[in-house]
Amino acid sequence: MHNHLIQLIAQNVKISDSEKDLCIQYFEPVLYPKTRIVEEEGKIPAYLYFVVSGFVRLFHYNDKGDEVTTHINCPPGFITSYSNFANQCKSDENMECITACELLRINKIDLDWLVQQSPAFKAFSFFVFQQSLSYNEKRSRELATLSAEQRYLKLLNEHPEVLQNVPMQYIASFLGMNAKSLSRIRKQIIR
Repeated sequence: MHNHLIQLIAQNVKISDSEKDLCIQYFEPVLYPKTRIVEEEGKIPAYLYFVVSGFVRLFHYNDKGDEVTTHINCPPGFITSYSNFANQCKSDENMECITACELLRINKIDLDWLVQQSPAFKAFSFFVFQQSLSYNEKRSRELATLSAEQRYLKLLNEHPEVLQNVPMQYIASFLGMNAKSLSRIRKQIIR
């Protein structure tokens, strides 16, 4: 499982053999079944996760008690309630495995140590942070400027694997619409 993470790091920064060994030493492999809540709201996120396989989502409950999916992760990639993990404060989000998942996880103390000790991890952490900021800015802009149909078509074109593996109610919430609207859009596209 570590090979996926090491390959991703090596694609973006130079990593030595000893740094690869640190990756294997500090990132713990875990397997979770479908629908497992991995991190709960009201608690400090314990880990940063790297998704080797499977689909994971972040969600919270709105004032009506409805689930609102804020992020769906496609492998490979990192996921946690980032600001709460970084600041070690209680999260208002839940992290759930949508499918069975193979994950690598690291706690905050070990991650901070790796970043301080390893030039590769420091550079890679900066790269991941930049990617995350860019993604969040792009997502905010798309939610504000694209129609519901445009958002769906964009997801269909860029990440068709999400549509094949993630329940429609989560996709609808992630796209900022209700399930009925998404169903209507999908029917119009099929015609």
